[in-house]
Amino acid sequence: MSTPTPASAIARTTNLEDSPTPVGALLAPQSIAVVGASRRTGTIGHQILKNLIAYGFTGAVYPVNPTASVVCSVRAYKRIADLPECPDVAIVVVPREGVIDVAEQCGAAGVRGLVVISAGFREVGGDGIEREQRLMEVVRRHGMRMVGPNCMGILNADPAVSMNGTFADIMPPFGHAAFVSQSGALGLSVLDHAREYGLGISQFVSVGNKPDVSGNDLLLAWENDRSVQVILMYVENFGNPRKFLEIASRITPRKPIIVVKSGRSRAGAKAASSHTGALAASDTAVDALLAQAGVLRASTVEELFEMAMAFEIGTRPRTRRTALLTNAGGPGILAADAMEAHGLELVELSPSTVEQLRPLFPAEASIRNPLDMIASATPDGYRRAMTAMLADPNVDAVVPIFVPPFGIKQEDVAAAIVGAASTRPDKSVVAVLMGREGLPAGRAEPHDAGIPAYVFPESAALALSTLARHGERARAGARRVRPLENVKRSVAAGIVRRASEDGRGMLTHCEANALLRAYGVPIVETRTAASAEDAARVASELGFPVVFKIDSPDVVHKTDIGGVWPNVHTAADARFAYDGLLRRVAERAPAARLNGVLIQPMLQRGRETIVGITRDPSFGPLVMFGLGGVFVEALGDVVFRLAPVDDEDAAEMVRSVRGARMFDSIRGEPAVDRDAIADAIRRVATLASDCPQIVELDVNPLLAFEHGVMAVDARVRIALRESGES
Repeated sequence: MSTPTPASAIARTTNLEDSPTPVGALLAPQSIAVVGASRRTGTIGHQILKNLIAYGFTGAVYPVNPTASVVCSVRAYKRIADLPECPDVAIVVVPREGVIDVAEQCGAAGVRGLVVISAGFREVGGDGIEREQRLMEVVRRHGMRMVGPNCMGILNADPAVSMNGTFADIMPPFGHAAFVSQSGALGLSVLDHAREYGLGISQFVSVGNKPDVSGNDLLLAWENDRSVQVILMYVENFGNPRKFLEIASRITPRKPIIVVKSGRSRAGAKAASSHTGALAASDTAVDALLAQAGVLRASTVEELFEMAMAFEIGTRPRTRRTALLTNAGGPGILAADAMEAHGLELVELSPSTVEQLRPLFPAEASIRNPLDMIASATPDGYRRAMTAMLADPNVDAVVPIFVPPFGIKQEDVAAAIVGAASTRPDKSVVAVLMGREGLPAGRAEPHDAGIPAYVFPESAALALSTLARHGERARAGARRVRPLENVKRSVAAGIVRRASEDGRGMLTHCEANALLRAYGVPIVETRTAASAEDAARVASELGFPVVFKIDSPDVVHKTDIGGVWPNVHTAADARFAYDGLLRRVAERAPAARLNGVLIQPMLQRGRETIVGITRDPSFGPLVMFGLGGVFVEALGDVVFRLAPVDDEDAAEMVRSVRGARMFDSIRGEPAVDRDAIADAIRRVATLASDCPQIVELDVNPLLAFEHGVMAVDARVRIALRESGES
């Protein structure tokens, strides 16, 4: 009988070199060592080994315990080096003081991946931070990949792997959703409720402190994994937001990514003097990042389940054109409200569809969209109504709602819904079954037929809108940032450099105008005046009416101190306005330094918008767009994106503000030039990317006209290279 070759002598002999990413061995190992496997029930070391065995891990399992020869009826080994083969992965469940020594042993033996369950590292602060740094030094030196520390483990529900390497005593149903969580407790809840919601899990990873394997690594692993069709994430922070944007933007046209991100409050927003900086709250950059990457954001874990369930089985609608039918008015009204709130369109049914529906129901029924069949509606009524609606060329999705009246069984209505949906498999159906059967039994038949079914109409509206949004992203395909024309980068760089060399953190008004002009942003003609007579001459040359504005590096918002004098119509008015403006500012801001008075033509009829730049320490430059003028901070109707932005990002920013209807034709005024607004956004965003010294920039207002836009006022703050301060 031959003697087994020790692991240290056969390092890296496992057949996983063709893994699609460096973390492949962690997600689908052929052998696992549990270091710290315990014979005592109720311990994590015991539970993890028990789970690997009980749920049928298809590879070899090796308990490592220095004081036990057998654990869970499996032969145990004192050290990693004593194993008969080198395991692909070691799950480490030892006291924190012993983790680094175990990692060193694993690296010397040739183990490819560590899953460190043990806590007591960066999350506890103090010595834990230094302990985690030393652990990472070992991991890097040996070329290993590590999940954790301070995590609950990894799971792969694929029957070919069947690995429950967590301490959660549950194996979720196998499906197409992969889930990564920074919270072990939340991960435990997801695994526990997946079966109840009918959500199939492919892989689950609890990343813990994630000093090594991060969400970005897992996105790369799942990008081309055929067993993963939807990616779910619980995120507390983004370690490398720009890398996430790059990877997620590539994935989302093919596979939906749904994120729950904690920490939505404004408490973390840094103090800023500009409109843009003040409006960029702590969560704003996250919203911008996710929107730009095509990632779907769930507000709660319950929403995460509802959205994921739709992707597990639902069909993406071709458009947002939706029809709704119900046997109860109240839920129908709630559903209609929720659908409108989620951007779905309740369309007019075609005349032929109405004629088909009218004979099916009593006179009391409302034959329109929503279709209220009233409480007497039968399963056959559901089937025939749905069939007619699905055949309507105006409709791409149907939402049937059932509230159980006396004498009608939910399972009969569910069967009718399934039967009608089968007549048009190319269209989407999302059902609402408000029956007493509840979850999951009452929705089993629709689920088996590929129809997401929910208990409440708001959930169905969220699910359908989620499917529609991802369908739109998929049809749009990959995006790229198109190079801009008419950009003079060297001119802009020179303006910023000279101000920095002068030790000035604020650009003058003329410098700010020149900076924007260098990037092709249209600027209203602006002249300066140094006396009342000079003001009268300049105003006459520009042509009346004009507006006077104070020029001071110490004044953030001119209107706050009365630093704007509009509607100057004559030379005499100009002299009066000049003297009056200086007198007013001297009274209200006596310490302000004055460079003079700016004079501009009065522009008429433009709609006021704002475009701005701010910098987030983690996310980098952000570009903002919204309704401008004096109400920008009061209304807060703004959206952000990470700079630079592509054409569709810029157009989407214009569409996304709540007041976007202001850009349409209003009371005889023509619609404004949305393309010109989007072009200005792209130019300012490119400026933000090209000039890292720009800390904050406001173009407020950027006036939008029927043809083109015009920047009226700009304010630019830069960081000084010598001190790093502005």
